[in-house]
Amino acid sequence: MSEPNATFCLLVPDLTTLSDEEKDALIVKLWSETVALRLEVEHLRNLNTALERRLSELENKLNQPPKDSSNSSIPPSKDRKKNKPARPARKGVRRASIGRKGGGRPLDPNPDQQIHAKAKTCPHCGRGVSEAEQHLHAVYDKIEVPPVKPVVTRVHQYGGHCGSCDQDYVSPVPRGMEPGSPFGASIQALATYYRYTHAISYERLSRMFADLYNLLISEGALANLFLSTKNRIDDRTAEILERIRSSRLICSDETGVRVNGRNEWEWVFQNQDVCIHVIRPSRGSAVIREVMAGHRPKIWVSDLLKSQKNNPAELWQVCLAHQLRDCEYAVDAGDSIFAPRMKRILLRAIAIHRRRGTLAQSTLYNYRLNMKTRLHECLTLEPSQADGIRLKKRYLDLKENLFLFLEDPTIPTTNNSSEQAFRMSKLFMKVTNCFRSQWGKELFAGARSVINTGKRQGLNAYQAIKRALSPFGSFFPSQPG
Repeated sequence: MSEPNATFCLLVPDLTTLSDEEKDALIVKLWSETVALRLEVEHLRNLNTALERRLSELENKLNQPPKDSSNSSIPPSKDRKKNKPARPARKGVRRASIGRKGGGRPLDPNPDQQIHAKAKTCPHCGRGVSEAEQHLHAVYDKIEVPPVKPVVTRVHQYGGHCGSCDQDYVSPVPRGMEPGSPFGASIQALATYYRYTHAISYERLSRMFADLYNLLISEGALANLFLSTKNRIDDRTAEILERIRSSRLICSDETGVRVNGRNEWEWVFQNQDVCIHVIRPSRGSAVIREVMAGHRPKIWVSDLLKSQKNNPAELWQVCLAHQLRDCEYAVDAGDSIFAPRMKRILLRAIAIHRRRGTLAQSTLYNYRLNMKTRLHECLTLEPSQADGIRLKKRYLDLKENLFLFLEDPTIPTTNNSSEQAFRMSKLFMKVTNCFRSQWGKELFAGARSVINTGKRQGLNAYQAIKRALSPFGSFFPSQPG
């Protein structure tokens, strides 16, 4: 005990030698140092509390189930792929010359030419054979693509000066042969098809025309061609927009895109007849008001985005595909009370909707009552897990928006058709990275509107683009009834 006391005495000054002023200054100094130490200790305590909270959050996050396409909106392409087991070796030798029975493509119903190969002599002994003693051995097609080259039409346009009215004049030319770009509607349709259906870049598109069609088109010429194409596409988009603004049912969704290095949003508004795409800087409900222009549809189908919840429709059907994934995530996270039962209710409702064409009206009525009873009983459960509690709170607010499709057969159970309309958009973004101009994003949205609307009208992508670029008539073969 003597050594510590000795050390302490060395640290403490001889107070008898200090004046009152020096003692006061020493007290103030020690007091300020004490306050500073207390503040530092308090800061360290707060920091330790925050670190403990952060550690707890990270541990909870580590214990949460991973999100994939089965329990969230993550696309299947981002799922972690498992190695497939090795395929067992085939028994025996596969004979390529024969193949399996019933294999091969069907014969073309309208062949351009036919060959009837009949023997004149026996290939073994050389004896002459007649046609009557021969039977049909095989029928098959051989298909070739003819050489493709551009068809060039040289236009000689004349003009003069009228001696009667003293005015200059130029003779008219056939429709589609006006001065301007040398590339006609068929080349516009091909370029638009390759660009906005197969996401081919300008460089590769220029090379493709040169290699396949023996037609030299520079990248700058392609840009000018697409600019002229945009005007016609815009006219067709206006027709589609007019249809969507008179629709009874509208399904809507949105996804992120990049425009000039900035984040924007591609929206889709569609039903079984038409589909319109627009790209806007906002994800808010102002986009819906702009597109609808005062129209109030009867039914709106979407996810739970706030702007989608503020839709102008009379009735709102929630997409059950999203809800099934959220329920699955809650089950994976440990909720065994609410989410499993809610998931079974949602699946049962979808199954009833798929079978409704084979069910009597009285049976459907009883099913609807039963579904309401099941939902009410499920909402009385008391989950203890956080995700289950969150889902119960959600469905207490949305119970009137879950099963509208049981009342109206035209209402879909999910919004998958809107997500499918975005597939090419996501592929295009992966290939091209982003849009680099305002007119480029507008042309893309217009082209996808034409293609997806054409699909709903029974047209493939190329047919829809050709119809959109045609200078004759409406995009729709008949006016809506």
